[in-house]
Amino acid sequence: MLWPRAVTDRVKTGNDREIVHSYPYRSACPSQVWSELIARTTGDLFLAGYTNYFFFTQLPNFTETLRRKAESGCRVRFLLGDPEGEVTRQREVIEDVALTVSTRIKITLENLAHLGPLEGLETRVSAAEDAVNHVSLSVFRFDDDALVTPHLARLVGHDSPLLHLRRVGDAWMFSRFAEHAEELWSRGVAAA
Repeated sequence: MLWPRAVTDRVKTGNDREIVHSYPYRSACPSQVWSELIARTTGDLFLAGYTNYFFFTQLPNFTETLRRKAESGCRVRFLLGDPEGEVTRQREVIEDVALTVSTRIKITLENLAHLGPLEGLETRVSAAEDAVNHVSLSVFRFDDDALVTPHLARLVGHDSPLLHLRRVGDAWMFSRFAEHAEELWSRGVAAA
């Protein structure tokens, strides 16, 4: 009787099998996790955070990593918020921090511009009607892994929780978050 209970307490058997790890703060996720997920990605690297700037400040040689990924045939996509958009301005008032949302987006755009035109690298800005849905949920996909951050009230992204998901089946949590990001991408516009 004890053995089956001990096993079922430790082994995931339901939809929660897709949850690899959870963090109370995005900033609590070790940078090594991000680096390893990026390194393992071969098909689709999709960074659908509203600003995505922290990749360039926290991961060494991230720009060159992106170049190598794209040149090796990996599809690399960035979905950003509009730095001039109304939702961006509203979020800046809510967060009330010195490093504004628009500045963080511009940091990402500037770093991506240093790559120049690069086949396999695409950057879009979420459509105005989708911005409120984008700013409240970041989905970072690395083939069949995803790091997902639901943004809490007045907190900046690094202070919001993060889930590490790994695809196990269709129509489970991984797929639902991936579909959300793809929907935003489908209506996004090319970044200027």
